[in-house]
Amino acid sequence: MPPGPPHEESHFAQAAVVRDFVIGAADGLVLPFALATGLVAAGLAHPLIVVAGLAVIAAGCVAMGLGGYLAARSEADRYASERKREEHETVEYADRERWEVAAILHRYGVRGDALRMAVDSVCAEKRRWVDFMMRFELDLKEPEPQRAGRSAVATGSGHAAGGLIPIAPYMLMPEAGGALAVSSALTAGALVAFGWMKARATGLPPLRGAAQTLAVGAVAATVAAILARAAGG
Repeated sequence: MPPGPPHEESHFAQAAVVRDFVIGAADGLVLPFALATGLVAAGLAHPLIVVAGLAVIAAGCVAMGLGGYLAARSEADRYASERKREEHETVEYADRERWEVAAILHRYGVRGDALRMAVDSVCAEKRRWVDFMMRFELDLKEPEPQRAGRSAVATGSGHAAGGLIPIAPYMLMPEAGGALAVSSALTAGALVAFGWMKARATGLPPLRGAAQTLAVGAVAATVAAILARAAGG
């Protein structure tokens, strides 16, 4: 049987990739749909809607991928910085750090001789001591080594997948009006689904997340249509 920690790390890594994909897909739905709606309202030629939509998807895919990469790198850099600080403090301020270990264990109900033995055990080895402080004092977990790259790929690919949903009807149907109706139905369903999953992935109430995502898409598309019609005279 494989040891527990590697299995746990694999589970968390997979969950993070799925979360990044869902977040990217939810964000990727809105702008292509709003753009296509606005272009239909402006009376642009059907092929131009597809080209413009694909351009927006490509740009958003790159932006979301880079954003995911930079966010993951920032998380890793913060962890490394805080760990270096804790390593320094366990050497320079050992008594204070031991007291902090005792205070944390005390909050978990450890008392008397058991508390003293637990503190001695935690502080007996520097790496274990620092690991304890990172987890229980700072509530920081060591980032998965390939997190930044995986986050970029998952977020970017999710954005592309989400963006293709409102644009696909324009690619498959010859008439813009009919494509708009199908795109609206598909996008509404996808906004609800991905909004629900995005909310669950980020710890928010799923129903509220679905409603908010749908509302954002509807408002964006309405504003785009109004502005396009106004610009078209």
